[in-house]
Amino acid sequence: MSDFQPFAMERMMSKFEQKVDYNLSESGVHPMSLSELLSDDREYLNSLLATELNYPYANGIPELRENIAAMYDGATSKNVLVTVGAIEANFNTVQTMLSVGDGIAIMLPNYMQIWGVAKNYGFGIKTFHLHEEKDWGIDQDELNEAVTNETRLIAVCNPNNPTGHILTEFEMGAIVAAADRVGAWILADEVYCGSERVTDDRSPSFYGKYDKVIAVGGLSKAYGLPGLRIGWIVGPETAVDDIWARHEYTTISATMLSNKLAAFALSPKVRARIIERTRRYIREGFPVLQQWAKSHGETFSMIPPQAAAIAFVKYHLDINSSEFTERLRETKSVLIVPGDHFGIDRFVRISFGLPHDYLTSALSRIHELVMELADS
Repeated sequence: MSDFQPFAMERMMSKFEQKVDYNLSESGVHPMSLSELLSDDREYLNSLLATELNYPYANGIPELRENIAAMYDGATSKNVLVTVGAIEANFNTVQTMLSVGDGIAIMLPNYMQIWGVAKNYGFGIKTFHLHEEKDWGIDQDELNEAVTNETRLIAVCNPNNPTGHILTEFEMGAIVAAADRVGAWILADEVYCGSERVTDDRSPSFYGKYDKVIAVGGLSKAYGLPGLRIGWIVGPETAVDDIWARHEYTTISATMLSNKLAAFALSPKVRARIIERTRRYIREGFPVLQQWAKSHGETFSMIPPQAAAIAFVKYHLDINSSEFTERLRETKSVLIVPGDHFGIDRFVRISFGLPHDYLTSALSRIHELVMELADS
């Protein structure tokens, strides 16, 4: 068997997220129920009940692709491919855009899927970082050093997982300029667009800022609909068609019901209702986490996330982050993500876009472990 780099965070979550009392490892808000999504829309429910469970359009039903395209300036349904989650969109884009010997520049910290795929396929990896001392902003010199003549793809996550940082227009411009300098593509994972905490404006997309952009979105994070397993790419028509060809090897299509429910969710009126719900969970949950962290004095510190239902929390305890989270899971039945999974120890990623009682009860159990460590 060939050497293989497992996806450490997803391995942990796959094994344990259904077995703990409190799961604070997810990065989206509390999921919607089907009844909450449909909101007593009997007419649409009846149309779903009449649906034949056949294959849908392999690239996504027209209504869904049109609703997705409407969120991106200048896009049409021909610029859209519907995938099984954003994770398939990322995977197939990397497979399409890179060949053996090509280089990829990856923003870190980040959702480590693209890094792992690049490592497993032997692509040349260079990295540039978001820096804590810059409030998780980028260092333009480091970016330019990472993007070389061998670079064929620059992978970014904006808003960022795990920090919640939203790239400024200047930072986005620097990434576009770096890509243009060497003719590289930009793969922009934008699944947290719509989950803004400090503004009602949707975070700007890289799509439309440069002619070689693949923008990735999905219904898991900003929409509270992870169980639909719907993601998408938006890009130039020829590139979308090339990625679609890989899609036919991996999943062929998402399900018919997921396509129809996603089209309903992304219709203008329903989408606005969902985004309002998402931001309410985020804006009500973050002060709870923030006050809990402050109650521990100097033990915790964090730069408040600008978007997403997660905070990347620094801790000042003499314990490795993986050891801390494993002990938390084993003794308190709470799951959070260690900073090790993002390559940065002494941090943990904690979800807060959750019902108040669930969140406070989980934080109380983390507090118990912190007190035990302080007394040991």
